This record gives sequence, structure tokens and C-alpha cells, in this order.
Amino acid sequence: MDARTRILPSEPPGGGPAIAATALWGAAGGLRMQLLTEEERARLAVISSIVRFAKGEQIYRQGEAADSVFNIVCGVVKSYRVLAGEREHIAAFLFPGDLIGLMEEGNYVNSARAVTPVTAYRIPAAALKTRLQKDAEIEFHVISKVVHDLREAQRHAFLLSQHRAATKLALFLQMLENQQISRGENADEIYLPMRRSDIADYVGISIEAVSRSLRALESDGILALKNRRHIEILDRRGLAAIAMQREPRDVPARRAGQD
Repeated sequence: MDARTRILPSEPPGGGPAIAATALWGAAGGLRMQLLTEEERARLAVISSIVRFAKGEQIYRQGEAADSVFNIVCGVVKSYRVLAGEREHIAAFLFPGDLIGLMEEGNYVNSARAVTPVTAYRIPAAALKTRLQKDAEIEFHVISKVVHDLREAQRHAFLLSQHRAATKLALFLQMLENQQISRGENADEIYLPMRRSDIADYVGISIEAVSRSLRALESDGILALKNRRHIEILDRRGLAAIAMQREPRDVPARRAGQD
């Protein structure tokens, strides 16, 4: 059975996963979210249903009629486009609190696939559009937050413009760590839910270059590979130096409490 047919009634606020964010149209196929009040969550929950996707399951494909957007409750999704030769170009990884389903002329701009098992709220596009038109506060959040997503798209473009594999990977790890912090999660370790091939596609290098760069960063004492999914940053000053393509001694030391 297709995952989008496994729709359950929305759970009332306080009774299960809640829509805890305000939607905005993002630059890479995802919508970044911002916390809502209880009343605003209730207004969105009324027009939503819960859907679940297995790891690796397709959520929607580029070019399909865009009838819904999806607010990620838990799990990770990749937004991508299929290029010539069936090669994927990953535009973004989306996390809990993101709303995916960017559309153009009624069709999805990108494809989306579950990187991990995903639970999400399905919101009919027409109902969401009507809700946004009636809610000035949410509309304001859309305008202010789209600037943030444009900056994220610029950072990805900057990452792709770098030549050194280690620099690309350092920027990627910094991005994941910053996202964990922004979601209020523990950042003692960086969690890598995606495959090495997905990382390679996102940063624009080969799978072999990803593995070599990780091993090199570990041997240099920059990070510790706990397992394939968890990385501990041992030297943030060193990681920042590599991300900026500078020598560690050229990077100003952080003040106490900033590590």
C-alpha cells in the first residue's frame, strides 16, 4: 500500500505529535519551521492528517501534482532532483520541524525520499494556502523565514564551490551540528542519518573521497568516528580552520564557554 494512503486522523493538541511550527516556502524544496502557539498549532492540526513512511520510501516525485505538503514530526528526508543518467542531485536534508512540498505551477519542484523512518503531518496544499491567507501572523513568519532559507541555499552553493574534499566535509559537519543545536538537541556528537553516497552527492565529491576525508580528519585529531552514524568533534578550532581553508594557528581561539 502506498504510504500516502496510510492516513490517520489528526491527534488533538497535547495528544501525540503536535504541529509545532510555522510554515514558510524554502529555497531547496523544504519549508523551515518556527514554533507556534498552542492556538496556532490547533488551527493547523484541524486541517492535517498523520502519515508514516518507511526508510527509503518515496514521499513524492518532481513533476507530480502537488496536492499536499508534509510537516516532519520525526525522521529525516532528502529533497533531490534526478539529473541526466538517473543521477541524483540532493538539494537539502530536512529534519523534524521542516515542512516539505515546494511546488511550482501546481507540481512538486523536487522529489523527496525518507532517509530514515518518517512520521509527518500531511496538510492539503489548498487548505494550507487558505489558512495562510487568513492568518497574518503566519504570513509574516513566511516572509521573514524565507530569507533564512535563501541564506541556507547560498551556504550550500558556497560549499559546492570549494575544491578540497576536506573543506566540503568540514562545512557539511558544521551545518549538521548547527542544525542539531537549533533544534535544541544534544550536540556532543553529530548524528549522520544519511548514507555516505548521499553525503557525497550533497557535497559534490565521490564516496571514496568522503571516506578518505573522514579518516584523515580522525587521524589529525579533529574528530572521532564513534560508528557510521555518530561523530564526535574533538577540535572545533581545527575543523573551523579546514572549513575556512586556513591553518589552525590562523584561526582566533574561542573565548572560554564558546567551544
